[in-house]
Amino acid sequence: MNMILVRRPSTRLAEGIVTHIERSEIDVDRARAQWSSYVMTMQTNGWTPVEVPPADHCPDGVFIEDAVVMFDRLAVLTNPGHEVRRLELEGVGETLRDLGYRVKAIGDAGTLDGGDVLKVGSVVYVGLGGRTNEAGIERLERLVGRRRYRVRAVPVTKVLHLKSAVTALPDGTVIGWEPVVDDPSCFATFLPMPEEQGAHVVLLDGTTLLMSAAAPESADLLRRRGYRVIETDISEFEKLEGCVTCLSVRIRA
Repeated sequence: MNMILVRRPSTRLAEGIVTHIERSEIDVDRARAQWSSYVMTMQTNGWTPVEVPPADHCPDGVFIEDAVVMFDRLAVLTNPGHEVRRLELEGVGETLRDLGYRVKAIGDAGTLDGGDVLKVGSVVYVGLGGRTNEAGIERLERLVGRRRYRVRAVPVTKVLHLKSAVTALPDGTVIGWEPVVDDPSCFATFLPMPEEQGAHVVLLDGTTLLMSAAAPESADLLRRRGYRVIETDISEFEKLEGCVTCLSVRIRA
């Protein structure tokens, strides 16, 4: 069974942290509707949602991707680089243990945000320079290095997280909006996208991609490459530097 971890938006969503963009007004009711539509779209396409307990005291808690990274049956709890976001870990490990997953933690060995981790086959690219530090990457490597994964640090200075700049297609091609990618040569294959939000895709299966409705040119480009593209409106979360990957964590039973 394919499952996704999700967490409902906090009533304090409008207080979420912004770092690389100017703060703008958040419509929390609209954000809730967009979140529900996002979850329903995932469910319609074969992914069963599993809700982590709500965290109304955490404005950014809806961005569940930052709390945990999955490696087969191993769940690695992160240690977010912004101290206040560490409260978001509450309930995540317990939910995954209840599902039968082995849970390990970065702990206080270093900082690591899940949004900085991009898995492409057996290669794990980790963004270094923002919320994630060298000690956090070293700890991650100790946890997963023996499992078949190779961890590679890549620079991130222009955006919040690595996956704010790049994600990957099912064939392993890394896609990104070049103005915010520090060094495209870090990746084996790199395809520049025509819009910033076009850099973000969630792989629903080997041919189906979920992406923001704010990137129509990018969606057309990917359709021409043979992919089925589903677009979803997440504009309220984009005001908080969020993207389609941030709102869920894919897990497989």
